[in-house]
Amino acid sequence: MNIDKIRSAFAKHFDGATGAVYASPGRINLIGEHTDYNGGFVFPGAIDKAMAAEIKPNGTNTIHAYALDLEADNYAAFGLEEADVPKQQWARYIFGVCREIIKRGGEIGGFDTVFSGDVPLGAGMSSSAALESTFAFALNDIFSLGIDKFELAKIGQATEHNYCGVKCGIMDQFASIFGKAGSLILLDCRSLEYKYFPFNPEGYKLVLLNTAVKHELADGEYNKRRASCERAAAAIRVNHPEVEFLRDATAEMLEEVKAGIGEEDYLRAKYVIEEVQRVMDVCQALEKGDYETVGERMYGTHHGMSKLYEVSCEELDFLNDVARKCGVTGSRVMGGGFGGCTINLVKEEKYNDFIEEAFTAFKSKFGREPLLYDVVISDGARKLD
Repeated sequence: MNIDKIRSAFAKHFDGATGAVYASPGRINLIGEHTDYNGGFVFPGAIDKAMAAEIKPNGTNTIHAYALDLEADNYAAFGLEEADVPKQQWARYIFGVCREIIKRGGEIGGFDTVFSGDVPLGAGMSSSAALESTFAFALNDIFSLGIDKFELAKIGQATEHNYCGVKCGIMDQFASIFGKAGSLILLDCRSLEYKYFPFNPEGYKLVLLNTAVKHELADGEYNKRRASCERAAAAIRVNHPEVEFLRDATAEMLEEVKAGIGEEDYLRAKYVIEEVQRVMDVCQALEKGDYETVGERMYGTHHGMSKLYEVSCEELDFLNDVARKCGVTGSRVMGGGFGGCTINLVKEEKYNDFIEEAFTAFKSKFGREPLLYDVVISDGARKLD
C-alpha cells in the first residue's frame, strides 16, 4: 500500500488539495468456505494487505474517483441518485456504498477520491470487500453518520448484492471492518455473534500461493451454488421446520431428501453440512493448540470444495497435492474458488523445501510460477494518520 503514491495522485488530480486517508484490509479465511450464506460459521482474519483511499468532500452532489491501479478507464464521475450508476464495474463498488448509506437515511455529499491497494485482485483475498469497507468506514467518519460497525459490514454486502451482481455472505466485509491484529474471528453468520481467537502458531507459517488463475464470481457460478443450497434446505425443511439454513441440518436429514433433490444439490449441501462441522472442530483444536487437527480439517475442506462443491480448478488441486507430498500441515483452496490461492499452514522447518518444490513443480506443469504471499494477521478498517 503506497500512501505517498495516493497522496501525490490526489494532489495532481485535485489542484493540490489534500483529504483524509482511510484503509481497509483484505482477508484470509482459515476454514469455513461457502458457509456464510448458509447461516454457518467462518474463521477469517484481516491481513496486512489493504485498499486505501484519500477522500475529500467537494461541496457538490458528484463523486470524482480515480483508480490508480488501472491503466485504462481509471476515472469515473457520477452522482448520488439511483439513475447515476457508473458504467465502470470498479466504480459501482463506491456508488453502491453511497446508495446503501443513503437508503439507510445517511446524508452524504459528493467527494473527490483516489484509491489504490495491494490486495491481489482475483486471488480470494476479497479486494472488493476491502474497497467497500474503506469507503463505508470513511464516509461514516467524514460525514459523522454514526453508523455502527455491524451496519458498515452490511452496507458492503448489500453493495455486492444490489450493484455488483454477487449474492455474497457477510464474512468478507465483516473481517475487513472487524479485523484485529494477531487474532482470527469466529463469526456466526446468522446471529453475527463473534469471538476473537488468538492466532500466533509458534513454529508455523501461514502462506498463500496464488495460481494467478483469475476467478469471476459474478458470472453466475457462485449464485448457482447458493441456489442449490437454498433448494436443499427447503426440501429438508418440509420434514424439519426448524431448519432455516443448511447450518441447521444434519447429514441424516440430507439423506432423507437425497432422492428428491437431484445429485448436484445433494453434493453441494453435503459439502456445506460437513464444512460447518469442520469449523467447529478447528475451534476446539485451536483452544488446545492442536495444529495437526487444524491442518487435517483444511485438507478436508479442499477435498469437499474440489469434489462436492466443484469450485476448485486444476492448478489449485495441483498445489494442494504438492503440499501433501511435502508434509505441509494443512492446505486448501481459499475464497470462493474457481481460481485464486491455496492457504497453507506450514511448519517452519518445511517451509523452504515446500516453496521450492511448489514453484518448480508448478512451473514444470503450467509454464509459470505461482505467486507467494506470507500473511500477517492485521487490523481492520481505520483512518490513517
